Amino acid sequence: MSNPFVSFSQELGEYAVHDEVYEEPEDLLEIEVCNPITHGHGTNKYTDYEIVCRTNIPCFKKRESRVRRRFSDFVKLKKLLESDNKRVVVPPLPESGLLTYKKRFSESFIEERRVGLEHFAQVVASHPLLQTGSRTMVSFMQDEIWQNSD
Repeated sequence: MSNPFVSFSQELGEYAVHDEVYEEPEDLLEIEVCNPITHGHGTNKYTDYEIVCRTNIPCFKKRESRVRRRFSDFVKLKKLLESDNKRVVVPPLPESGLLTYKKRFSESFIEERRVGLEHFAQVVASHPLLQTGSRTMVSFMQDEIWQNSD
């Protein structure tokens, strides 16, 4: 009779090594938009967001990177992707709308925008044509200083 209290690792015994059981996926891509920080004062006030990218996909230069981007950077990225990739439907960004100055920097609005930017970044970064054919997208996700063209 088998012991009902045998652990999973004991059950596997010699047939599995830890690394074999928990193998990294072939095409790992995790994008997180987090840690919003509001900078400046008065009319020079803006919020930027940290983009954390973890991947093993060859077109990305680094396995893990952290960069900061403003909403306006995401707008420029979207325009560049649309002009460079006519066959790809680039997803929408969260709405910017006409907001009062006070609301634009409220915690609830910043969090709502962060969630929308994260969704946008995940969809864009996981698109096969944009992954392999867009140096712009990879640069946006990983380069500390993003060289965009206006």
